[in-house]
Order: sequence, then structure tokens, then C-alpha cells
Amino acid sequence: MEIATYIAIVALVLQYPLLESRIQKLHRRADRIEHKLDLILGHLDIEVAEPGLERVAALVREGKKIEAIKVYRELTDAGLKEAKEAVDRMDVAQG
Repeated sequence: MEIATYIAIVALVLQYPLLESRIQKLHRRADRIEHKLDLILGHLDIEVAEPGLERVAALVREGKKIEAIKVYRELTDAGLKEAKEAVDRMDVAQG
């Protein structure tokens, strides 16, 4: 390979941490915005049903919370903690 190719590869490798850091910052910002929006919707007593969550709600009604958490994660790409909190909220709302 030519030296220019090696230089390009090294430059890309060196920029990876900068890109990863920027992506993490954007992710944290999106999380904060989503949290604020959830607070506003809660204050206004507005529920927004996400597509496919009927299945999760049905599992919660059946008492299958672990399965409900798994399905919630598949549908929303949420983390374990976020999915558990969402399923717990559904359980309380139905309770």
C-alpha cells in the first residue's frame, strides 16, 4: 500500500474517539430532551401510545413482567433500566 493510504487509516483511527465522544453527548442531550417531554406530557395528563406496546400491556395484565420488559426492549431499543421503569409504570396504571 501507499503511504497515503496508511496516513488516511491512522487519521481515521485517531478521529474515532472524537466521534464517539460527540455521539455520546448527543445521546445524553436527546435523553434529557425526552425526559423533559415526558414531564410535560405527564403534567398535561396526555398519554401517547407507542406502536406495538399493546402486546407489552397485555403481558403486564397477565403478570408476565419479565417477558413484558423483553418485548418492550425489542420494540423500543430501550435499556434494561428504562424498560423496567416503563413496565412498572404500566403495571401501576393498570393496577
